[in-house]
Amino acid sequence: MAKNNDKKRMSVEEAGRKGGEKTAETHDKEFYQEIGQKGGEATSEEHGKEFYQDIGEKGGEIVSQERGKEFYEEIGQKGGERRASQRSRSTTQSGNSTRRSGSERFKTGEKAPETAEYEFDGFVHDPSASVRQREQTIKLEENDQFPPDPSRNVAAYWVKAS
Repeated sequence: MAKNNDKKRMSVEEAGRKGGEKTAETHDKEFYQEIGQKGGEATSEEHGKEFYQDIGEKGGEIVSQERGKEFYEEIGQKGGERRASQRSRSTTQSGNSTRRSGSERFKTGEKAPETAEYEFDGFVHDPSASVRQREQTIKLEENDQFPPDPSRNVAAYWVKAS
């Protein structure tokens, strides 16, 4: 028997949307984080540092043209105020961060100055976000890079454990 060709064919966009919805029903947040990380790693292997510098520069030029000098003044002012507020407290309790006075703070991507255990000390771009207990301590060898937060894969601060 011949197939019925009278039915309307599904567009590529509709097929993609339906497939995405079906996948979202069967996969959790970690699945999407994992494939996102794999994609990011593959992209960074394909393109060198110059590629990212170039697209960052182009993006910055476009934002500058669209938003103007005042935009940068405003976000610089807000960032400076926020940073000053964070530094003014010798011990910070902001949901996920407890910064001990005198502790040197290290950021994702920096190298560990010595082999030691380091404690999670907050997110770089979201200091009010909560953190789970399992993310709080890591062991690094000297010159190992400080990693991003394990569950969110975003930049984090670390301090040497006491």
